[in-house]
Parts: sequence; C-alpha cells; structure tokens
Amino acid sequence: MNALMEHIPVLDTDRLILRGPAESDFEPLAEFFADPERSIGFGGPIPRDQAWRWFAGLIGHWHLRGYGFWTVTDRHRGDALGICGIWFPEGWPEPELGWVMFKSAEGKGIAFEAAKAVRRHAYEVMGFTTMTSNIVPGNTRSIALAERLGAVHERTYQNINMGTELLFRHPAPEAA
Repeated sequence: MNALMEHIPVLDTDRLILRGPAESDFEPLAEFFADPERSIGFGGPIPRDQAWRWFAGLIGHWHLRGYGFWTVTDRHRGDALGICGIWFPEGWPEPELGWVMFKSAEGKGIAFEAAKAVRRHAYEVMGFTTMTSNIVPGNTRSIALAERLGAVHERTYQNINMGTELLFRHPAPEAA
C-alpha cells in the first residue's frame, strides 16, 4: 500500500469495510461517471480522463484535509460497492457527508450503513460537531437517504461547481 494511504482508518460495519481508495477502485467509479442518470448529482456525466482527475482529487483530499471518501466494500467478497466520506473542497460552505453507490449496490441499505459509520467516525473520533449533505434538487434517492439519516433541509444555496443545491443538516453528535 502507498505510504500516503496508510494513515486512512478502516471503518467496519456488519456488512461493510470502508477502506482507503486503491487504483483498482477507479474502474467502477469511471463507470458511475459515464452514466448520465446516476452521475448527475456529482457533476456527471464526465469522460474517463476527467473521472481519473476526480478520483485523484479524492485521494489528494485525504492528504490535504486529513479526511475524504472511503471505498465501501463488501465485508466478505471485498468488491467495491461505492464511496462514502467527508468532502470539503475549496468553495464548499462546510464539510459534507457524501455518498455514491455503484449500480450493483443500490437499494440494499448500503449507503445508509456506510454513511452512519462515516458520520459516527467524524463525530466520535475526529471531533466534528456538525455535518451537512449537499444534494442537487431532484435527487430524490439522496434526499430520502439524508432524511433517513435524520438530516433536515436547512437551506438552498449556490454551489460553485454544481449550481443550486439543497443543504441538509445532520443531527448533532449527541442526537445522531
């Protein structure tokens, strides 16, 4: 493993292991970004070379901020199911809890399980006192997941990359 990635903690849930990104995770992410319907909430669709830059940015985020997106994997099979983590690029209003599930993992509660693990880690280990999720209007699946996690719509704002987004506020650590 790359020395840069060794500092990324591994998170465990009943069904999942969340680990740092690996080069082998790029292919399912590139497929996600090539799908116009599924990638719209993340600025897609985008060509493969731009997906690579996005992927490299995820890795760099860990180095610059000390946190980022984990690769969500099946505990038993080890295959990549999606990504979930904390994202705070330049121009964002504050750190965001975000998620992307690959097509094979949708509709199975995996994003919920992964997001709860990330939020718990952010609150209990990293000392975060609040979390948000920024969701493009019309992304009903992500809105439903944010609400299932207990987040409430706080405001609409203009994201420098995505345009209009809905900012959902997650419950405070003691209420999560």
